Parts: sequence; C-alpha cells; structure tokens
Amino acid sequence: MALLRVALAQISSGPDPAANAALIAESARAAKARGAQLVVFPEAGMRCFGEPLAPVAEPVDGPWAAQIRALAAELGVAIVVGMFSPAEAGEGKVRNTLIATDGAQVWPYDKIHLFDALGFLESRTVEAGSDLVVFDLGPARIGLTTCYDVRFPWLYQELARLGAHALVVSASWGSGPRKLEQWRLLTAARALDSTSYVLACGQADPGAAAADSSAPRGIGFSRVVSPFGEVVGEAGAAPELLVVEIDLDVVDQARTALPVLKRNPLQRALVKC
Repeated sequence: MALLRVALAQISSGPDPAANAALIAESARAAKARGAQLVVFPEAGMRCFGEPLAPVAEPVDGPWAAQIRALAAELGVAIVVGMFSPAEAGEGKVRNTLIATDGAQVWPYDKIHLFDALGFLESRTVEAGSDLVVFDLGPARIGLTTCYDVRFPWLYQELARLGAHALVVSASWGSGPRKLEQWRLLTAARALDSTSYVLACGQADPGAAAADSSAPRGIGFSRVVSPFGEVVGEAGAAPELLVVEIDLDVVDQARTALPVLKRNPLQRALVKC
C-alpha cells in the first residue's frame, strides 16, 4: 500500500502578497503538524482576483516564490500555490501561474484555459500557457491544473497518460446559480475521466469582503475525489484545512477495472493529425 497524506489549505487570500505569504506559511505549518506530505493551496494565493495583478507579478524565481520554496524546504513538504508571473508577450498582462515546490525544485504551470465565461474575461489581463506539467513526490506523480481547466476532460486524461496519480485543481471558483453543483460534478467527472485522484482546492467564500466585486473570489468546498469518483473528503464554505490520506494503489486498481485511458483507433488517428 503506497499512501500519501495530502492537505488542502482552503484560505481566503487578500490583496497583499506579504500577508498572503504569511497566511500560507501558517497553514503549511498546521498541515505539517498533521502529517501532510503535500499541501495544496488555491489559485490566486499571491493576490485575490478583483485587484490589479500586473503590479505584483514576479518570475517564479522571484522573492515571493522564493519564500514558498524556503517554506517547503524548512518543513520538508511539497507545496502547490497560485501566483502571478509576467507574461511573455508583455502588454501589461500576466500569467496565472501555479507553482509546485519541494524546496529543492520548482515546477511552474501556466493556466491553459482562461476563464472567458459567465461575464468574466480573464484573457483581458492574463496570457494563456500551453505546457502540461507533472512532478514526482516520492512514489506519487502529481499533475497541475487551475480552476477553469476542470471543464476540459482532455487535459486530465493527458496528465494521467503522463503517469499522474493525482491531479491538482487549484481554484478561485466564481459564485452564482448552480456553481457549487457544477464544481462538485466537474471534479468527480475529471476523477472518473482520468482514473486519478482529484485534489481540488478552492478559495474560501470571502463573504461580505467580495460583495461589490464581480471577480471570482471563491466558494469553498475544497474536496478530494478518488479514481472511482468517491468523495474522500470535503470542506465547507469557510477557511479550513482538509487533511486526507490517499492510497496510490487505488489508481492502478481503477485503471485496470476502467481502462478509459487507452486510445481507440479513432483517437490514435486524430492524435497523428
């Protein structure tokens, strides 16, 4: 049995990157005290949406990310958290970047699918990424995705084909009619699509703090879903540290029982096109 203890740190980040870094450190220490080996934070951990992003954007080897890397090294855990980095094309845009670090290395993922939906236009200020990212943590292989990515099954299946046992979804999920139902349905569907664990960590519901903002600030309900679609654990709406243990052997069991990752002849032909 290959076990991995995972913490989902459902925080509510604010506009100040320094204050958010301190909040992340506090949550990571609490997760370590509960035996976590991997601590997942939401999208926009560096600065909440609804605030200017370009002024705080830094490279993934800049001082803000260096704090996260040093924290991971100090605690002996891997940390995943959302930040903003400068766009390659400039023009005042940023990349919506998820960094994973074990203290020795940093693996950055730039959000591929931008949230141009439901009245919000993320592409106005954010430049899309294009590369899939996985990293190794002991016997586990972890894939990275961000928020709106969860609506695109192909990404989760390709990360699983790259060997990922667990797929992170760091989010700042927008509130609105049926959005919680969609969050629960989509995270379970992606676990089944990919026969992988889904580690879905969202921003907590900010309540009155976001009453006058149309920006996606979070609804909470971070959750871990098994490769068979079972909910291993789920948080509520408020800030919370959800700690669960996942069994990597269940991934092999699911992929043997449900071989959905095998390409059929039509898929193989399309891949070659």
